[in-house]
Amino acid sequence: MAAKKKVKEKDLGDALDNIEGEVENLKNTKLKLFGITMTPTTIAAALTLVGSIIGTMYAGFESYKAFQEMAEKLEVLDIDAVEARNVAIETKLNDAIDYTRDIKNSLRDDIVRIERVTESTSTRMKTVQDEIDTRMRNLTDLSRESEKDVRDTMRETEDRIEKKMEKLDKDLRDTLQKALDNPLSD
Repeated sequence: MAAKKKVKEKDLGDALDNIEGEVENLKNTKLKLFGITMTPTTIAAALTLVGSIIGTMYAGFESYKAFQEMAEKLEVLDIDAVEARNVAIETKLNDAIDYTRDIKNSLRDDIVRIERVTESTSTRMKTVQDEIDTRMRNLTDLSRESEKDVRDTMRETEDRIEKKMEKLDKDLRDTLQKALDNPLSD
């Protein structure tokens, strides 16, 4: 197998050498075309030049065609109608801006009014709270005084009851002593 590979490699190398030789021969070959003597390089350059010229002409034609289509569309376009539409849009836009400004001002007025009402309510709440606090203090003071009066009255009542009980006890003892001291009681 190794021998076959060598043969193929050798044949390939020979083929490449042959191609290089033929290319060298082709470079030096001169051809006559329309009575003009040219080399293959000159022919390739001429074909490239002709292709570029044809490509440029085609691009110019397509551009001219697109320009003609745009010109037809512009001829159909009614500039006065477009301007009238733009004016109508500007008018609507200005109306919308004015309406938005009115809404903004109305909202600002509403906010200011709400702030005033809130401030008034807050002031009134503070006043009511102060009045309630004052009444609660007065009620607490009154309750303390009433409680003191009740205690004082209860002490006085206790003292009177105690004095009456002592007097009753004394009277009862005296009466009992008299009954015991009485000679008739036996």
